[in-house]
Amino acid sequence: MIFDVLTLFPGMFDSPLRESILGRAIKQGALEVRAHNLRDWAEGKHLTTDDTPYGGGDGMVMKPEPIDRAVAELKEKAPTAKVLLMTPQGVPFCQQHARDLALEPGLIFLCGRYEGFDERVRQTLVDAEFSIGDFVLTGGELPAMVMIDAISRNLPGVLGSSDSAETDSFADGLLEYPQYTRPAVYNGMSVPDVLLSGDHGKIASWRREQQLLRTLQRRPELFDKVALTDQDRQVLERLSRELES
Repeated sequence: MIFDVLTLFPGMFDSPLRESILGRAIKQGALEVRAHNLRDWAEGKHLTTDDTPYGGGDGMVMKPEPIDRAVAELKEKAPTAKVLLMTPQGVPFCQQHARDLALEPGLIFLCGRYEGFDERVRQTLVDAEFSIGDFVLTGGELPAMVMIDAISRNLPGVLGSSDSAETDSFADGLLEYPQYTRPAVYNGMSVPDVLLSGDHGKIASWRREQQLLRTLQRRPELFDKVALTDQDRQVLERLSRELES
């Protein structure tokens, strides 16, 4: 998978892409991230990429011409790559998007600044628009990094275990169950006995119940989008009664 990023600040991607899972995956060739300076496609003495908005108002708007030229050049090498716009107006990015986008041969991220992009960029160049939350950031670079990280976890060879992504929160639509490691007792708090039992069936049942409980307590709206088994529903009803009592 090749991630191309168009940004005015390509240096922001240097350190995150050298560390941890992403850094290892890049070294191993499981993915490639190329951060391009949008000014490389700008023209004029000052390589201008923004201008004042028509109609007046504060701030500056990113011009369409440099972006058009940049996307056209990147598309010459990867004609099927999808163009993704980072914007607060986009659809909320979720785990299913990460899974779906991991199936693409390549992705091009447009990272805005100032008051955003000329509307004609949206109309002619963009395949999808994404937001990572209902808050305002200074640019699209951090959202792009978040999305690249989430998407990369679904690529073959990126995680040490193929099961890791399947047990993450949201992998099946629910929050993850609690995790424990050594020591068995810490500050008077003990690991649940079932996890020390060696009974894999009981452990699996406990973990599923904990998933349902944690989701019920913290993100109950997630149940609207999850396919539950009859057994899940029975456990959920019992948990609801216990919480109410």
